[in-house]
Amino acid sequence: MPTTALLPVPLAPEISLHLVKEPVGLFDLTGGEFRSDEPPPFWAFVWAGGQALARYVLDHPETVAGKRVHDLATGSGVAAIAAARSGAAHVAATDLDPAAVAAALRNARANGVTVGDTPDRPEVILAGDVFYSPAVAPQITKILREARRNSVDVLVGDPGRGYFPDRLFTALAEYTVPVPAALEEAESLVTTVWRMR
Repeated sequence: MPTTALLPVPLAPEISLHLVKEPVGLFDLTGGEFRSDEPPPFWAFVWAGGQALARYVLDHPETVAGKRVHDLATGSGVAAIAAARSGAAHVAATDLDPAAVAAALRNARANGVTVGDTPDRPEVILAGDVFYSPAVAPQITKILREARRNSVDVLVGDPGRGYFPDRLFTALAEYTVPVPAALEEAESLVTTVWRMR
């Protein structure tokens, strides 16, 4: 497990997360290899899509205020925490990696908000940086389209990962998001918050 420190989120400094503070890349923390039985610690970083979603929700609290929110593929939990801070009635953070859910719940406690791990008939789904591979993108698209058919408001933060199905979305806002160069090979990524049509 990587060593973390409680640090402010660059684009949403009103939120602090337990993050890796030394300049390392994702696979540096796994000894340079990928093991399918043990996901890399995505939760130890605050990704551009999550930061953009958090900023958008904090600046537009009416998006989640009084609503049931599900932060899908939560990672560090930054979007879930922003929703809780913005007055959501119930916030759940889920992820395929149980360590990510544990990190999101720990980060929520550090920010003085309550986030659970069980979605309760969500009215809003937040999904940051979920279109990162050709294997994952169709699965996520299917989940989000089903939710949208059930009248769930779906917001996605995406920094142009390449597998994002933009034809299904309308752009809401664009941010230049500070990111660790060791993680992204850039110091910032232009990241868009989208709403599914």
